[in-house]
Amino acid sequence: MKSRQAPLARIALASLLCIAGAAHAQQQQPQQTYKIAYIDPLSGPFANVGELMLMHTQYAIEEINAKGGVLGGTTKLQLLQFDSKLSAQESQSALQAAIDQGAKAIVTGGSGSSVVTALVQSVARWNQRNPGKELIVLNHSSIDPEMTGKACSFWHFQTEANTAMKMKALANYIKKTPDVKKVYLLNQDYAHGKQWASYGRQLVGLARPDIQFVGETLHPIGRVKDFAPYVANIKQSGADSVITGNWGQDMTLLLKAAGDAGYNLRYFNHSAGSVPGTVTAVSQAKLGQLTWVAEWHPGEANTPKVDALAKAYKAKTGKDFLAPRIDMTPRLLAAAIDKAGSADTVKVARALEDLTFDSVVGPVRMRAEDHQLLLPQVVNTIMPVDGKTVKVGWEGTNYGFRTDAVYTGNELAQGTDCKMVRP
Repeated sequence: MKSRQAPLARIALASLLCIAGAAHAQQQQPQQTYKIAYIDPLSGPFANVGELMLMHTQYAIEEINAKGGVLGGTTKLQLLQFDSKLSAQESQSALQAAIDQGAKAIVTGGSGSSVVTALVQSVARWNQRNPGKELIVLNHSSIDPEMTGKACSFWHFQTEANTAMKMKALANYIKKTPDVKKVYLLNQDYAHGKQWASYGRQLVGLARPDIQFVGETLHPIGRVKDFAPYVANIKQSGADSVITGNWGQDMTLLLKAAGDAGYNLRYFNHSAGSVPGTVTAVSQAKLGQLTWVAEWHPGEANTPKVDALAKAYKAKTGKDFLAPRIDMTPRLLAAAIDKAGSADTVKVARALEDLTFDSVVGPVRMRAEDHQLLLPQVVNTIMPVDGKTVKVGWEGTNYGFRTDAVYTGNELAQGTDCKMVRP
């Protein structure tokens, strides 16, 4: 009996040694890194916006890595940071630096549509000249419809509802708001500001043919220090409402000037309420109603997944969570890498097409024909806490967000002029 057991014991020991050796070899194998370059303003008048977006992106990447990363735990995500300085030229320099450091994806959106468009065009040229070294661009906040329309690119993915979708949500709301009668269009003088004005005239005019558009002005982006002259022109026009695409400093200074003038305006905007300082500006002005659109707003009812994420984010960063779509952007990328089973850029881009993702704001889908993410939009207004429609104050004020209407991504989806050229 003893002589039969000895060979079996030696075989078992050999097997264990082989398994241990394989495990040791696997442990010794260096973990791969997938580099993502963040390119957005980290200095200048919109630095607070860029820092907010960076922090949301960092948080998501750290959580993905804490769960093992991608590709079965063999690859971790690494975030590289670059300051766009709100400049197309600076963004080009940042792009080249990102390429030199081995980035495979760009996360951007807070530099304005003209800057992001230039970045996408540069990436497309690089990819054409350098097969095998391609990059993709994930854009979480620049929402000019041309980027998923006539100027669409296989290498660009939009993870925010575009201007047309947001304006359609607002137009649906304004249709049921009879006290909006005379509208002034005040916007930043760049691609998206012009688009916001154009879609305002078109979609709001279609929803409410009785509305009068009483004036229109474009102003330099990020350079106006006092909006009092603009407010005086709006007041002279007799407007009760303003359709404005202003964001960051341009929005808060506009609110201040109107408040100082004692002018009680309604503002219709795409995303200003998600930028730090906007609620404070409304509370200090004490006049005006700012209605905006986002995939979620703080204090929104029946959003347990976002609430849990916001709580964890606040506990880790000490900052308030504001933008699920920005947190979602690297998570979509990670899901596409795993779906592709590869870090190859072309394969990842194809995996992103028609990807359905169970996000904290519900299921979303990346439309293949134009790379536009279809996600819900919530029309909401910054208002004083009343214990009923607004239960939670924000930014240390007694002002918060009132939910006015909720629309699904499919309800707001529109046709596209995109003619996608695929490699």
